[in-house]
Amino acid sequence: MKRILVVDDEPQITRLLRASLQSSGYTVLVANNGVEAYARFESDNPDLIVTDLAMPEMNGIELTRAVRRVSQTPIIVLSVRDAEAMKVNALDEGADDYLTKPFSMPELLARVRAQLRRVPDAPPTAARIEAGDFIIDADAHSAIVRGQPIHLTPKEFDLLQFFARSPHRVLTHKVLLRAIWGPSGDDQPEYLRVLVAGLRKKIETAEGKKYIHSEPWVGYRFEPSGAAPFTTS
Repeated sequence: MKRILVVDDEPQITRLLRASLQSSGYTVLVANNGVEAYARFESDNPDLIVTDLAMPEMNGIELTRAVRRVSQTPIIVLSVRDAEAMKVNALDEGADDYLTKPFSMPELLARVRAQLRRVPDAPPTAARIEAGDFIIDADAHSAIVRGQPIHLTPKEFDLLQFFARSPHRVLTHKVLLRAIWGPSGDDQPEYLRVLVAGLRKKIETAEGKKYIHSEPWVGYRFEPSGAAPFTTS
């Protein structure tokens, strides 16, 4: 049974999340702040963390940063609508997904399922990635989509490979710019828009297969099967 650590300083939120997650078959651990949460993380090794951002003692960004120093445990952050900058900062620090309060429990459960489906990220030295409709070979610099080879520019190949190593995750503009262009890309968001548009034209189909999903004002999410996020069990 998968174990989920829920972190929030509002007791009514933790009660609601605990009840909903337990009814879906998960074991739920609860912490009231980031310091307590990190102690539970170290002692109980949860499979996933759901954390609020605005908390006393250690906030959700600091918790995410601390966890990422030692683990790739999936992290979903919860934020109020006017905390956009804090949410993006958490994603830049390594959070995998986010929900804006108020949110529906079916959507939270779908996002939990999506993160728990993720296989551990392939190590940087892995030459071959097989994910959904994609087979990507770094050594041969080749990509096959739905059984057909496609021709990509070097940057398009780098972007596709980076996406494929982190399926279902929200990848912020900053993370993607640095991954493809290094620190010099931080101030050139138009590069990313053009690159994503070119890659979409080559891998997506008129029949409705959509692999790269935009997260407005935040970044992109890669779904290697071409399914819409959170619609499958």
